Amino acid sequence: MIMVQEMEQTLPGTCRVRFEDPHLLHDFYLTITPDEGFWAGGRFRFHIYVTEEYNMAPPSVKCLTKLWHPNISEHGDICLSLLRQNSIDGMGWAPTRKLKDIIWGLNSLFTDLLNFDDPLNIEAAELYLKDKEAFQSTVREYVTQYAKR
Repeated sequence: MIMVQEMEQTLPGTCRVRFEDPHLLHDFYLTITPDEGFWAGGRFRFHIYVTEEYNMAPPSVKCLTKLWHPNISEHGDICLSLLRQNSIDGMGWAPTRKLKDIIWGLNSLFTDLLNFDDPLNIEAAELYLKDKEAFQSTVREYVTQYAKR
């Protein structure tokens, strides 16, 4: 319960957490509504499941909103060092990390943590590098179709 209180007290202003069952604190949803950047105006939902191995292993996280993003696949897989047990950049999961770190990391994927060098959605990353206007247009189409507030 303490980890949930700490997490809720330190949420970025663009994030909301929802527990479908208040008795299942290991299974919850995160909504991120970016107020700047390519995805501004969208509402993106994530399912977060804290496994029994937590905090030795990171929680399982899936994006439920279809979007065009270099670090999130159209199927909801997420490329974020914090979610990896072992990470090349040394920023992977560690037992000292907390759920708030995951939420801040996910939120940052919509602002300053974009990684075009090691993308999950290669097509999105290549379009960004080749034609930023076309990238932004594709992002807007996805936001309008799948993530409108």
